[in-house]
Amino acid sequence: MVRALLRIPLLSRVVGRNLLTLYVVGRKSGKRFTVPVTYTRHEGDLLVGSPFAWGRNLRTGEPVEVRHLGRRRLADVRVLTEEAAVVEEYGVIARDVPSFAGFNNIRLDENGDPDPGDLQLAWAAGARVFRLTLR
Repeated sequence: MVRALLRIPLLSRVVGRNLLTLYVVGRKSGKRFTVPVTYTRHEGDLLVGSPFAWGRNLRTGEPVEVRHLGRRRLADVRVLTEEAAVVEEYGVIARDVPSFAGFNNIRLDENGDPDPGDLQLAWAAGARVFRLTLR
């Protein structure tokens, strides 16, 4: 249902305020995956974080197709896997989108700042951050 709502331009601006759809192609299987994900804007890019296996199909320097605010476009990808970068950028996403923090078991303090230990645990469990630059 979320995928369908994100395809409607006007509704996607309301429903998809922090959601976009990634169209990921499996490296080995060649299968196409449609993945709705949470994002936040940061320094002119869109940040997406995920601990899930589909993320291994994205590579720095290779474009990915996205649906953002109802429009299908290409985005350049930069994959962050280093501990310091993932912890920092995961923190940005968690702070901006509390539902992302909850889904990823990242506690927020009374000021809305993510728990540093929880961010470390997310990285240790395989979390990655994808920095998307829309074309």
